Amino acid sequence: MGVDPGYAILGWGVVDYRGSRHRLAGYGVIETRKDEAQPQRLKQVYSGLAQIIEQYRPDVCAVEELFFNSNQKTAIKVGEARGAAIVACANAGLGVYEYTPLQIKQALTGYGRAEKHQVQEMVRQILGLERAPRPDDAADAVAAAICHANSSGYIERVAVAGGGR
Repeated sequence: MGVDPGYAILGWGVVDYRGSRHRLAGYGVIETRKDEAQPQRLKQVYSGLAQIIEQYRPDVCAVEELFFNSNQKTAIKVGEARGAAIVACANAGLGVYEYTPLQIKQALTGYGRAEKHQVQEMVRQILGLERAPRPDDAADAVAAAICHANSSGYIERVAVAGGGR
């Protein structure tokens, strides 16, 4: 499972990865209303993601790390939503892996500074879809899931070599 954190819109995507084949199991967004208090919005993020985890039963979750150049207030709110998502995953017993936007872009396109449309095109191609998942938040979450699927063999080898994680 992949998560693109947000408090207004949180993207999620579930990719089934077997051998070297990717299959899109589901994707979407959890939206909260801006007229609701932040605690209520965080509760919606948590409970919405918990329901999705219950429905799809993923093994692990890849969560995009935050990157903000400005607006600290927005960064704090998104960070809180990211925390609610991570707790939902941890409470469900999922391993949580974190990737920077640069790592996700690198994993999908081979270029860490790829444009959003290039990442979405690679998501489309890797999954054999007619078009990339929409909205962008869902596509970004699917990209995070693919990034982890492609990296997981390496992560498992490192964990074994390093005596576990």
